[in-house]
Amino acid sequence: MLNRDQIVRLYGRRARRYDLTANLYYLIGFREWRYRRLAVRALGLPPGATVVEIGCGTGLNFPLLQAAVGPSGRIVGVDLTPAMLERARARVARAGWRNVTLVQSDAGAYAFPPGIQGVLSTFALTLAPEPEPVIAAAARALAPGGRMVLLDLKRPEGWPEWAVRLAVWITTPFGVHLDLADRRLWEAMDRHLPGTNRTELYGGCAYIAVGPAPASVTAPPPAPPSGR
Repeated sequence: MLNRDQIVRLYGRRARRYDLTANLYYLIGFREWRYRRLAVRALGLPPGATVVEIGCGTGLNFPLLQAAVGPSGRIVGVDLTPAMLERARARVARAGWRNVTLVQSDAGAYAFPPGIQGVLSTFALTLAPEPEPVIAAAARALAPGGRMVLLDLKRPEGWPEWAVRLAVWITTPFGVHLDLADRRLWEAMDRHLPGTNRTELYGGCAYIAVGPAPASVTAPPPAPPSGR
């Protein structure tokens, strides 16, 4: 597992070409943009909502979040790495978005604003040394009916060990190791957001977990999006 300084160095080196290299996984059929769209859709954000993205990186999800919350909404992007935030800041400036706030912070030290409608993390929270306290803090910050959505990688069930190790090796450039693939963050979400649902993607190598904050009236938990 990488420590804080190692993550900063790794993503500091990768920041300049991060958007390009992330898209290379399409060559092996990993439909990253479809998965990101599904994750943002699962948030169920109304226009004018406030959403916090943990591990926002270069801001790849910002256009999707902007389409959901509109100019009257607010997006808070949190990331540990200055170089990634620099790229995100340039993306925001190019688009002319005035409703985006960028925060350099370790996920575990970030103080979520209360009463937010959504918390998103895509391929990031599993890298945190202690992700469950982050999930707990996010759950406490959600407004009634808000949702936390996590898109991340996992160990696929039923795969031979050599195939699992190959899949992990392919994602090593982004700091993924076998111990991280064994994490089951949806279980931590369900402890703090009972009713969390999970959909597996890409043969079980990835998943979307949707955790609903209790609504002011009794309602069934949201179903995760179809991964097909």
